[in-house]
Amino acid sequence: MMADRPVRCYVAPMASFLSSILLPIAVAAVAIVLLLGLINMMRGGSPNRSQKLMRLRVLLQFIAIVITMLAVWAMSR
Repeated sequence: MMADRPVRCYVAPMASFLSSILLPIAVAAVAIVLLLGLINMMRGGSPNRSQKLMRLRVLLQFIAIVITMLAVWAMSR
């Protein structure tokens, strides 16, 4: 029982931080990179830049999913 108390003291603030601050930032970053890639394609920009933006978007999506999973895990505790 004593081992549960320190964990619970930190989990609630962590869940709040993840879900209310970090997750919206991650989703906004994905949206911005997606829009930059779409704008680059519509203007007929460099295919190399489009490829770099697509790779960055995939990385940011992975990070956003990890943050989401951590927030769900923290809220369930």
